[in-house]
Amino acid sequence: MLRQRWTKVLVFVAGLAPIFWLCWRAWQQNLTANPIEYITRYTGDWTIRFIVFTLAVTPLRKVLGLPDLIRFRRMIGLYAFFYGTLHFITYIWLDKFFDVADMLKDVAKRPFITAGFTAFVLMIPLALTSTTGWIRRLGGKRWQLLHRLIYCSGIAAVVHYYWLVKSDIRLPVMYGVFVGVLLGYRVLVWAFKQKPAAMKRPASISPGALRDNP
Repeated sequence: MLRQRWTKVLVFVAGLAPIFWLCWRAWQQNLTANPIEYITRYTGDWTIRFIVFTLAVTPLRKVLGLPDLIRFRRMIGLYAFFYGTLHFITYIWLDKFFDVADMLKDVAKRPFITAGFTAFVLMIPLALTSTTGWIRRLGGKRWQLLHRLIYCSGIAAVVHYYWLVKSDIRLPVMYGVFVGVLLGYRVLVWAFKQKPAAMKRPASISPGALRDNP
């Protein structure tokens, strides 16, 4: 029990490491020539990384035979929301100074902002319902169905990143491959689960067959 608690503490501290590093660079005044752009990209990168980490928990626990990994999925998902919130705040505060008109113009001119906002909004209900109390209120199946929004959020985040970059698309393509593989794994698992169910269904017999085979 003590070992499990310390493992969770280590994962918690590891999740905070990126923001500590960002604060250290800010303290050292080492945020490049364009600090706002750097912070925006940095928090966005870590948002999509934690989305990928969240999606990777289920496949890894099954492939590696480590069921205890599931204990960290909720925390990792909340870190994705945390860095997504920082990314969003950086845009509306440091970049746009809460200028709603300017933000609306940005949305009209730059579709990648709409994709990014979609990814962030989809994470809000996941963060709000991440507590044990909400799991009980919603019930296991409804809670699991709601939390599949992380799939859509991951896709929207990749689209946001891909549309954002203008020339070097290596990183968004890499994240797209990760998200695609992790979602593809879930599709394959679902497909294999359907096969036994289909085999158990009794074959339908036509009236003609009954007449031909009394």
